[in-house]
Amino acid sequence: MRATQPPSASATIGAVTWGRLYFAVQAAAGAAWWVAVFALPAVRTATLGTLDFRIVAALDIPFFVIASALVACGVRKAVWIAAPWTVLVAIGMVGYATVTATAGWGALLMVAAAAGSTAAAVVLLLGRVPSEWLLIGPFRFRPAAEASARTLVSKTTLQTLVFSATFLVALPAIIVGLEWRWGLHLALPPAVRVGGAVLFVAAFALSTWSSTAMAVQGAGTPLPSSTPRRLVITGPYRFVRNPMAIGGIAQGVAIGLMVGSWLVIVYALSGSLVWNALVRPLEEADLEERFGSAFRTYRDRVSCWIPRRPLIASAG
Repeated sequence: MRATQPPSASATIGAVTWGRLYFAVQAAAGAAWWVAVFALPAVRTATLGTLDFRIVAALDIPFFVIASALVACGVRKAVWIAAPWTVLVAIGMVGYATVTATAGWGALLMVAAAAGSTAAAVVLLLGRVPSEWLLIGPFRFRPAAEASARTLVSKTTLQTLVFSATFLVALPAIIVGLEWRWGLHLALPPAVRVGGAVLFVAAFALSTWSSTAMAVQGAGTPLPSSTPRRLVITGPYRFVRNPMAIGGIAQGVAIGLMVGSWLVIVYALSGSLVWNALVRPLEEADLEERFGSAFRTYRDRVSCWIPRRPLIASAG
């Protein structure tokens, strides 16, 4: 893959602006939350449990609210206060909510704030989104070694099992456990669970079709370190450019529906945003470098997400 080019001055300014904007929103949201904590006992209980909110406020308002506001105003060094403090509080709230089975909403909000603060801090300090950090180890793009279709199908099956065990079983199980422990579970009607099962079967079929096409027609696997050596524009790739991603995301949503977990659904949809914003541009840059005009023509004719008229692929 071609070396990462340094960001332009305008791109750097834009990234920093977005980072500062995030901290401005965080400061405003934090201030509003503390007003609600002091004014509304229900909010206080839902987010802090039995913690002494006065002691927490004495620490959190300067380190979270004021520090975030300073970052938003351009005080760069304040990011070293706001972001670490947010992560520390998130860890503490997760532990507290898990042990006491209270303050679940506080734990959830702080986890979201920690993720956002960390991402915004990295953007502010580097002046860009370092998406190339994703391309390390097994996630660095490398063409697959020559092998028979049977071997590649076997490798793809193994990769799918590892992916499913991690992202579709283990992580959702942890999320569901925390959702119940933190008192955040919402009852969903039985029809939703049935719909989830139907969606899972369809998404699994799409993923299987896609991975098989990648192994047989592309002579590769879904893993970045063993990517197809030929451009795949047959099978489900005639309809959308990334059927594997669509199938994986849909399976995550389906599992959330089947187990009745809105947090698992949010987890799956959040993964789709991360993939589309960070992973897809890297993957398509690699494909364009390796396949040139053939990929550009394919990209122009086939949608990423929404199926259109199927592409008629030429032989070979």
